[in-house]
Amino acid sequence: MARRTELFVTGLVLAAGGSQRLGEPKQLLPYGSGTLLDHALDTARGSGFDQLIVAIGGSSGEVRSRVDLSETQVVENPDFGEGCSSSIAAGLSALDPRAELLVLMLGDQPGVTPATVRALIAGCGDGTVLAACLYDDGRGHPLAFGRGAFDDLRELHGDKAVWKLMEHRSDEVVEIRVSGPIPRDVDTRADYEAVLTESGSSA
Repeated sequence: MARRTELFVTGLVLAAGGSQRLGEPKQLLPYGSGTLLDHALDTARGSGFDQLIVAIGGSSGEVRSRVDLSETQVVENPDFGEGCSSSIAAGLSALDPRAELLVLMLGDQPGVTPATVRALIAGCGDGTVLAACLYDDGRGHPLAFGRGAFDDLRELHGDKAVWKLMEHRSDEVVEIRVSGPIPRDVDTRADYEAVLTESGSSA
């Protein structure tokens, strides 16, 4: 994967959820020529990371057999029911010691493009601690964390903890402008149908 910055950048795709609201593994929902998670990983591969980690948990056996996990380091999160923070912790366990920037991506947010991720990375410098995409309707993923935030990430608990960290250290957040609305993530069948409509695909 080609470098996009002088910083050593690790991407972490969060894809360990149990899909309780959807009722079936959302990682495996058909999307484009593969699955929803295939699409997220294709986006990540096109984003110029020096290291790419994917955290899986719910339906991990099916994910391993049906999703192309090439060019990634796979970590399993047995505590995926405790929220995204547990997947971040699992991903950090595989973090390359050279990593200076960690970019968090959601495995169920197909509207994010490689161009968005590259813009986020390009907006981060040596001193960046926290960075977020600023869409027309507010902050959204992907998010970036400099080395100065790694210890805080390891201490997070729960599902929305990264946003609480952003609020707690608000004066350190760099906002990277991205045109358009915050990309939809897939939590329900209605969300899935909406992202299919937005992409011009069909289930």
